[in-house]
Amino acid sequence: MLWRVIETDVIPTCQREGLGQVVWSPVAQGILTGKYLPGKPVPAQSRANSSAGKPFFDKLVRRWMHDDVLTAIQKLEPIARSIDLTLAQLAVAWVLHNDNVSSAIIGASTPQQIQENAYAADVKLQPEILNQIDEVLHGFIEYDSSKTG
Repeated sequence: MLWRVIETDVIPTCQREGLGQVVWSPVAQGILTGKYLPGKPVPAQSRANSSAGKPFFDKLVRRWMHDDVLTAIQKLEPIARSIDLTLAQLAVAWVLHNDNVSSAIIGASTPQQIQENAYAADVKLQPEILNQIDEVLHGFIEYDSSKTG
């Protein structure tokens, strides 16, 4: 939902050539789960506090660890609830709704998270839900491929 740098060049090329995408981190390293709250400390047991994952997290995800972005992500909660999903399920369903996506690599810390995220594979998001997501995240979605890495 947040990192869309491949939409301009890569996806059209893959569609033309009949290639699919394997997408990693559909919940943006936990950012799209709603566990990081604006104005609150980072949860102690989160990836953002883990020394093992911290360099990776810092490099790729810190750009979204700002109150304005986290506030927007919290506004996705009612959209998810309106279709009986969690924020994580909404994020996974959003990734999988794309015709060019063949599979998504979902990281999970518990078996419950695996089950929760797997549920999203059967969810079909309606255009109005997709539009609401884009409206909420407008201004925070990254399309600039020069910011990769």
